[in-house]
Amino acid sequence: MVLPLDDDFRKIVINNTPLLDVRAPIEFAKGSFYNTTNIPIMDDEQRHLVGTEYKRSGNESAVKLAEELIKNEGKEDRVVQWRSFIKENPQAKLFCFRGGQRSKISQEWLNESGINITRLKGGYKAFRSFLMEESLDISAKTPTIILGGHTGSGKTILLSKFDNFIDLEALANHRGSSFGNFANKQPAQIDFENNLSYKLIQFQESKHKNLILEHESQNIGKEFIPKPLYENLMDGKLVILETPLEQRVAITYHEYITLELKKYTDIYNENGLKKWNKYVVKSLDKIKKRIGSELHKELYMLFEDAYKKHGTSYASSQYKLFIAKLLTHYYDPMYDYQIQKTAIEIVFRGNEEEVVEYLRSL
Repeated sequence: MVLPLDDDFRKIVINNTPLLDVRAPIEFAKGSFYNTTNIPIMDDEQRHLVGTEYKRSGNESAVKLAEELIKNEGKEDRVVQWRSFIKENPQAKLFCFRGGQRSKISQEWLNESGINITRLKGGYKAFRSFLMEESLDISAKTPTIILGGHTGSGKTILLSKFDNFIDLEALANHRGSSFGNFANKQPAQIDFENNLSYKLIQFQESKHKNLILEHESQNIGKEFIPKPLYENLMDGKLVILETPLEQRVAITYHEYITLELKKYTDIYNENGLKKWNKYVVKSLDKIKKRIGSELHKELYMLFEDAYKKHGTSYASSQYKLFIAKLLTHYYDPMYDYQIQKTAIEIVFRGNEEEVVEYLRSL
């Protein structure tokens, strides 16, 4: 019996098709695809043994060892887990690294148990190549509108109103600033690239005339946008959102303190506040050379004063004073310099209402 293969990767992306990754956990951790679950046919140790056998005795011997290992150590348990996943995700498709032995054996075992699942032709490698090629192609021919503005201007809040906006910071799980880490870690670089490719393909399918992005550097935290892709995305028209400092302080306080502290508390429980404090102090120390010892000391004392009285109205006012000084003495000069040097054409400046009206007119 010939078991089904599929290489219509575009359809998988557009439909957000669930995927079953049977590669080893160490491979999955390095990167996979959106809406993918890892239920490996071999664990990391078994994969290592098979790899060693391949180098020593060749493919045939390695395949034989793999079959022995996985049949003797939990074939039934693996099939039960796969069946459970497929029951919850009946449209799911299966893959391994190259669409070879591991996914083929997995597919055969499932077929023996009465489940007919399609596997990806060429596996992870072919799908990943498709995504990278599509990213470059789509970004090269798509007009982009880039929204800039000082830190805390509310750019993400504004752009969330638009269906043709791709939130690069959300994909990177980072705000793109020196204090931009979230309580939970960033994705693997490969996950970031694959997820961005998904978004670009889905954007193309939506038939919008323009793609809207925030003005980002090539690096967003530890993630980076590959240079050719970044150059394509930032080859557009620049719109500047102008927001009063008082409003920017309020937005920053809400995002970096109120919301972030809730995330820290959700993750670390009673240790959340302490963990958050250590992160802010560490971030402040990282920019000490840029801002100088005197300003660093002033900011540190302001923040620690607020932290010691956390939860009071006094603390809130001190946190806001800390934010205002950080914005005006660190973030604003840095962004103003970037704007002076940018090669992107600035086509519009305005407040939130004016920018929204301008973007909707395009």
